[in-house]
Amino acid sequence: MSYTSFEMMRQKNLADYGIKNQPAEPYLSRAEGNGNDLKSAALRFIHNRCEELNFSRKIEAEENETGTVKGTSAKKCQIPYNMQMDINRLCLERRLEIFIDSGVADDAYDVYYCYLEMFFGRYGKSKKMVELLSEFEANGSSLLMKHRDHYSHSVYVFTLGLAIYETNENYRRTFKKHYGFSTDESDAEQDHKAANLFLEFWGLTALFHDIGYPFELPFEQSISYYEVEGEKRGEGKPYLAYRDIDKLVCLSTKEQVHLRKVFGRTFNTLEELFAWGVTEKLGMKYGFTEGYLLEKIHNKPLRPDSFGYFMDHAYFSAVRLYHEIIKDPDDPGKIKPEIIGRDHLDAFTAILLHNSLYKFAVAFYKTDDNPLPMDLHPLAFLLMLCDELQCWDRTAYGRNSRIELHPMDVDFDFSNNAVCAVYHFDKSEQDRIDEYNLQYQEWISNGSPKGAEPRLKDYSDMAAPAQRFAGDIRRIIDTSLIPLTVTQDMELVDRSNKHTYLSNSNFLHLFDFAVALNARYTHKGEEMTIPTKVLEGEFEHLSLEYQLSNINQAKKFGMYLNSLGCFFTDKPVDYDMVKEFLPDQMEIIGPMEHDRWVREHIEMGWTAGNVYETLPEEKLNTAAGVPVSEARAMLREQLRMHKLTMAGNPTEDEVFAHYEGLPDVEKDKDVEPFNSMLKLIRRFDGLRIYHLNEEILRGASIGRISRRGLKLFINTVQEVREELNIQGKMTAKEYRTLLQRLLDNL
Repeated sequence: MSYTSFEMMRQKNLADYGIKNQPAEPYLSRAEGNGNDLKSAALRFIHNRCEELNFSRKIEAEENETGTVKGTSAKKCQIPYNMQMDINRLCLERRLEIFIDSGVADDAYDVYYCYLEMFFGRYGKSKKMVELLSEFEANGSSLLMKHRDHYSHSVYVFTLGLAIYETNENYRRTFKKHYGFSTDESDAEQDHKAANLFLEFWGLTALFHDIGYPFELPFEQSISYYEVEGEKRGEGKPYLAYRDIDKLVCLSTKEQVHLRKVFGRTFNTLEELFAWGVTEKLGMKYGFTEGYLLEKIHNKPLRPDSFGYFMDHAYFSAVRLYHEIIKDPDDPGKIKPEIIGRDHLDAFTAILLHNSLYKFAVAFYKTDDNPLPMDLHPLAFLLMLCDELQCWDRTAYGRNSRIELHPMDVDFDFSNNAVCAVYHFDKSEQDRIDEYNLQYQEWISNGSPKGAEPRLKDYSDMAAPAQRFAGDIRRIIDTSLIPLTVTQDMELVDRSNKHTYLSNSNFLHLFDFAVALNARYTHKGEEMTIPTKVLEGEFEHLSLEYQLSNINQAKKFGMYLNSLGCFFTDKPVDYDMVKEFLPDQMEIIGPMEHDRWVREHIEMGWTAGNVYETLPEEKLNTAAGVPVSEARAMLREQLRMHKLTMAGNPTEDEVFAHYEGLPDVEKDKDVEPFNSMLKLIRRFDGLRIYHLNEEILRGASIGRISRRGLKLFINTVQEVREELNIQGKMTAKEYRTLLQRLLDNL
């Protein structure tokens, strides 16, 4: 029983209403639950180990005493608070599964969203921090020589860490011991508490370890100006350095007072805090002093020339994350340093170490054989491991990165406390690999001259006998407790899971889209008169589940537009702008949106039924003056039952038939928000919807039509067949004429 609040709700519903087995216990993913692959292990961790995540026994006691629940579902105070926390965890589990299947950035967005809502309290508070990384990479990275995606990459790193924690007993034991938990695997309570702590602080470490890249990208852009000409970075070339860093790292009196309470000493800057934190863990092992490390950290943004003319995004990631955490969600002008605890410092220092500071200023990994042991800094150890392993399915932006050969997919086996990775390269690149193999054999036959070894990154690093890829990881971290095996092979690339369309805005408008869609339900035509801040506030008062539903509706908008031959973009294009959707277009969107809604509810464990509407009024909980309509709505949320959803795993045709049977008022709920959104998105700077030419628009309409349209399609095809039978053989021109008639009838 992993979702304990659901079981408690089932018992209550049985006692109060005689209703059995509602709400249903969430299932453990579509993956093999006991598998040791990446997907199974990561989802199993969330499903089984993270029991009672973010529960509050205090609030539960207050609810029991007053008889009033405090959890939010469609509205506030509809479900028990701990049930809301369980549903939040289920949201993370389901959204992570979708991301693992696709790997695309807008599914990574959902994982970020879940984490921020669950552990930061509000996505809107940290919206810019997360979304600007994607914006910078998509628009600025093509100017660099080497750069690959860090947005989806960070969610993959997060996923890898969950899988390793779940499957590797050595790492679990080390983490538990380091953070003061019992290492007895049979102690379920301690195991759940340790897993919940790991989820929070590993998420903090993994998801945000690269958010400082917007500071590194401008530096690399200026350096690339010379590298394009074939010159090497270094002395005599202009480079960027940052000024006024003191304003970024200086601690206020309020912060200093709190940090002294937590750590027992006074820090004037974040750099001092970080230097102390790293030295406490690694200083004795690697023989450096706090003063030495403070100087290295201090010079990171100021003296890139002392670090081989490289800027370290890890420095800015740690600093940026600290400021994001202490920001007051209700008043961005204020801070709450009391949020910071000892475990936060471990996340900050793990991020600080993961790029170049540890490799070149602490361990000198290219010259010294002194890899990081797991027990000294478990979060830093895991971040370095997962950051190196995650080299597959990453969008290449840089000039050189685009022509290198990177793995497209990977299969992991985490059994026996080890990591076995098989990286898959695109079989269509076989000619490049054959050419590399010939060059490599020629190099061997010439005596392997130093400095002349041919390379085809990343393939050569994994394929060559030297095993450079795995060897570098072993020089960075001690893999004795987590043995690593890396191999590679070739396979055909399948991109069908990427669901990419012309519509694209780099996620900067997903939140705005979702707010707009929700506003249509709330204000019913009056939303243009409501201030944006009010609309965002209303959206943020929804539960995570309902917020995600609006976000997913917004994400599907690109697919719906694609079916209409339309697209949205924040770039100026020479196409006609869409000002409203026509009725025949709505007939295409409606069934597709209903299909999304039904499957979303099935995934989240909702069942079909209308008991909440038919239960006699005298049985409803109308205490404290709750209106009957509100009591029925509360019962619906507590049963997780809805009259408009479906059971099992219906086919697309079954869902579309179900849609055709709905009353018009329910059908309107699936289509009306989209016309309203056409007006609302004018508030969102630069985002517009356009349609392609009429011929393409007609052709796209065939992709998904209503049941009524399908009948018309079949009838028209029958007419064509009859005419073909009459005329016998037809010329191409005659056939095209008939085909045009068919399209016109659509």
